[in-house]
Amino acid sequence: AGGKVETVQKMERKNFARVADKKHSAGFYANVIFTSPPAAIAALRTKFGLNQEVFRVLFSESPEPKPAK
Repeated sequence: AGGKVETVQKMERKNFARVADKKHSAGFYANVIFTSPPAAIAALRTKFGLNQEVFRVLFSESPEPKPAK
């Protein structure tokens, strides 16, 4: 989608805080830190939405890190 993956953190299986479907009461979590143009997020949402193994996706924007003094 035109971005660059910086870090992937795979985490263990955890119960969901809010269960929307009894079939999916828990899942594996992962944090993916990446840089991309803002327009790429819509394309990623579409791709994840087509994958039946992905139940939930959350994107958040982090501020640019400030250089150390």
